[in-house]
Amino acid sequence: MRAWVLHNVDDLRFEEIDSPTIGENEVLLAVKAAGICGSDIPRVFYTGTYSYPLIPGHEFSGQVAAVGMNVDSKWQGQRVGVFPLIPCGECLPCSRGQYEMCRHYSYLGSRRDGGFAEYVAVPEKNLIALPEEVSYEAAAMLEPMSVAVHAMRKVAPLQEETIVICGLGTIGLFLLMFLLDSGRKNLLVIGNKDFQKRMAVKLGLSEEAYCDSRTQDVEKWLLERTDGKGADVFFECVGRNETVMQAVGLTGPGGRIMLVGNPASDMTITKPVYWKILRNQLTVLGTWNSSFTHASDDDWHYVLERLQGGQMAPVELITHRFPLEELYQGFEIMRDKREEYGKVMAI
Repeated sequence: MRAWVLHNVDDLRFEEIDSPTIGENEVLLAVKAAGICGSDIPRVFYTGTYSYPLIPGHEFSGQVAAVGMNVDSKWQGQRVGVFPLIPCGECLPCSRGQYEMCRHYSYLGSRRDGGFAEYVAVPEKNLIALPEEVSYEAAAMLEPMSVAVHAMRKVAPLQEETIVICGLGTIGLFLLMFLLDSGRKNLLVIGNKDFQKRMAVKLGLSEEAYCDSRTQDVEKWLLERTDGKGADVFFECVGRNETVMQAVGLTGPGGRIMLVGNPASDMTITKPVYWKILRNQLTVLGTWNSSFTHASDDDWHYVLERLQGGQMAPVELITHRFPLEELYQGFEIMRDKREEYGKVMAI
């Protein structure tokens, strides 16, 4: 098969390699769509990964081409989405069904071969069947959509609360999409790209509720719109020290801060910021990944239900589609930021 193989930092090659051999509890998946995540850029170009060679890609969907000895034959030929985290099943969080907090997990696309290939081996337990109404492209975004839903459900904003989203990358935009779908009205959003503003407005946000941090004073803008009180709930979807500190400063007394963005830097809490957490009695929450338990109320089924019902249109976020062999162009676009992009997809 053909695949993008990472041999070392900044050494990604498109190669002919053997198709994966599946285990008795795995399926061989023919990949139909695979998205580049923002975390793939440092993994490929700057920080590397856990071992080499490795095929990256953890946001993908496809069709089951073969099943292992112990896999239910119902999966043969089935269209599926894929939960990329492979839990150990034995640690304390796993015993509670909190697989996203597994202490000894593996992960498709970072700890074992992922989806930037024609075929990938996937454990049966990581599959979710797709209704006919859900396209492969939409299903390839189940993972980031579920991450956004996990953050939203964990902090559970009330209808009357003022909610701020800082950072409108893929996760931030999906978070906005699901908050709007859930009927939340008091939404304020902070972004820094023209594409982000266009998408936010297209999703249903009013232009007056969007702050462009490149040209506007974020603190002044937000306090003016909250009568000086600040946010009740603040989603930090950037992962930088300055925006985390900004979240503390702009969340009102008794408010909640949900940290969503993967850290791009060290986080240093100064004494004045620490005092704000104490004196405003803020609740600071963290979230990572999403809940996939096969239960009808987990994050992935929450998303899938809305995709099937037509409430969500995630494909509108796709700005670039490449055949697998040309996907390196997508990596370069995201790395160099040489043009506007939303979701970059291999099809």
